[in-house]
Amino acid sequence: MTSPSTGSEATAIRVLVICIGNRFRRDDAVGPVVADRLRERGVETVELGGDGVELMDAWAGGEHVILVDAARSGATAGSIHHFDAISTEVPSGLFHYSSHQFSVAEAIEMARVLGRLPPKMGVYGIEGKDFSYGQELSAEVEGALETVTQAIVDEIENAAK
Repeated sequence: MTSPSTGSEATAIRVLVICIGNRFRRDDAVGPVVADRLRERGVETVELGGDGVELMDAWAGGEHVILVDAARSGATAGSIHHFDAISTEVPSGLFHYSSHQFSVAEAIEMARVLGRLPPKMGVYGIEGKDFSYGQELSAEVEGALETVTQAIVDEIENAAK
């Protein structure tokens, strides 16, 4: 039997990867572009625009959830921020740029208060540079794609152990 997450041998825990963003706002598209790359490697993903309620509904019942979104905290463009959202509060300033209703961090904290977080949740924020209208990622964000994609694949494989 194969895992729906990676196509490899079945695991006891299904990993749900939710990639967030807008393909028409340059670096905000990093989540969907990571989803494309993960699918090429056989990883199942869900693409969302980022509405907080929609996010909480998407991860409902999940045992291990990975969220991927663009960040804008003032760090160097292309930097990858990674958090274990269960043991660490995700800084609200990390995702303060948002074309979404409310940020990923706010959705996570609301879910924490409501008791709606999954048992395991990893969050990857890729620091963006340009959030204007358009479809090309900045060179810095483009340069981070392989690193973040591999980190997510590694997290999925480690969940299987």
